[in-house]
Amino acid sequence: MKTFNHLIRWTLLILPIAITIGTVVAFFLWLLTAAIHLRFQYKWLLFLLPFAGVLIHLIYQSVGKSSEKGNNLIMDEIHESGGGVPWRMAPVILVTTIITHLFGGSAGREGTAVQIGGSIAAMFGKWFNLNEQDTKMVLTAGIAAGFGAVFGTPVTGAIFAMEVLTLGRIKYDALFPVLVASIIGDLTVSAWQIHHTAYHIAVLPQTPYFLSDYLPIDLLLLSKVIAASVVFGLASYLFSITVHQVKKVFAKLFKVSWMIPLAGGLILIGLTYLIGKPDYLSLGVDAEYPGAVTIPSAFIQGGADTWSWLWKTIYTTLTLGTGFKGGEVTPLFYIGATLGNTLSALLNAPVSLFAALGFIAVFAGATNTPLACTMMGIELFGGEYTLFFAVACFTSYFFSGRSGIYSAQRTAVPKIFDERLGLIEDVQKQGFMKRLLSRYKG
Repeated sequence: MKTFNHLIRWTLLILPIAITIGTVVAFFLWLLTAAIHLRFQYKWLLFLLPFAGVLIHLIYQSVGKSSEKGNNLIMDEIHESGGGVPWRMAPVILVTTIITHLFGGSAGREGTAVQIGGSIAAMFGKWFNLNEQDTKMVLTAGIAAGFGAVFGTPVTGAIFAMEVLTLGRIKYDALFPVLVASIIGDLTVSAWQIHHTAYHIAVLPQTPYFLSDYLPIDLLLLSKVIAASVVFGLASYLFSITVHQVKKVFAKLFKVSWMIPLAGGLILIGLTYLIGKPDYLSLGVDAEYPGAVTIPSAFIQGGADTWSWLWKTIYTTLTLGTGFKGGEVTPLFYIGATLGNTLSALLNAPVSLFAALGFIAVFAGATNTPLACTMMGIELFGGEYTLFFAVACFTSYFFSGRSGIYSAQRTAVPKIFDERLGLIEDVQKQGFMKRLLSRYKG
């Protein structure tokens, strides 16, 4: 009976939160598509990108304030309650992300959806007068609802919310609320008639392979998957360190803060004209012209250039590192899919399969969420290649370095334990000291 009451209580709590998040995310996705296609129509909007960056900077200086920490603020609040997640985070990130894409900034949408989810969840938590522990739970559910709704992957959204907070530890106590929130958020977006891009892995030809009479798996293809996944992990590492370094370099170069987005916008315009095409601007899902390199085109032979993944890395790290807003995940999908396209040619491997593996594996390495990304592969591409999805995501995870794109992500268990680092002990000691100090102050 106690379990039943727990499930009913959390369902009633999460239902209005998830419906609200799903509705706002649906509105955001509609606006985002409209903004991107408006830029396709009026190409001169790109020349206003530097001024759009300054506008975003001023918005956060005047209105956004603590909201500028974005996803990391929400994660910090779940780890340890502080100043709270402000309600204004949702409208500010929505507006500034639309501005970024309207004028051509290379960013994603996951960060926006997660911040919308966290902000709305925090607001409802205050309205419901929830205690600290329950507030942390609804914040985690808000992450799940936002992520599941923006990509149409409800199970992935639930696992991501539990896995992303702490490296090596999954927040299973939030299992029921995050699953309900992610499913309801996704269903709400669908109810508003917002559709997600469909991806497809071409059927692999049935050809005999080594020891095929005894083993159910193509060992040669598996070895190619492992080799490619090492590269996917290194690409994740490159993205993570570059976006952090861009922020540091520009902060040193410009003492006047509003000049950072101004310079970033000018560099992006210069790069676009240097390359001679706008393929690496904005989201990278819809094609601005026939033959453009996009995420869907990467699933086709010849659908990406050799260095498309590197150009997208440069564009996105410059965009986010100089103060424009959005997310990292869709650009990571682009980087992974186009890198998979390139590696498939080098390894003589199936193009669409390797594009799909790169799609999820680069994301897994950059966010340290291999379980969620394995599930994303199943939800987006089907379960036939689950083994390859898991191998790609976990291999990329191990080769992506110690840190990821989220600075607030904590480490409970290192990827490869090193006694010299003593990471586990340090985390435990820090937690003990914080509890001791809080009791002393109390």
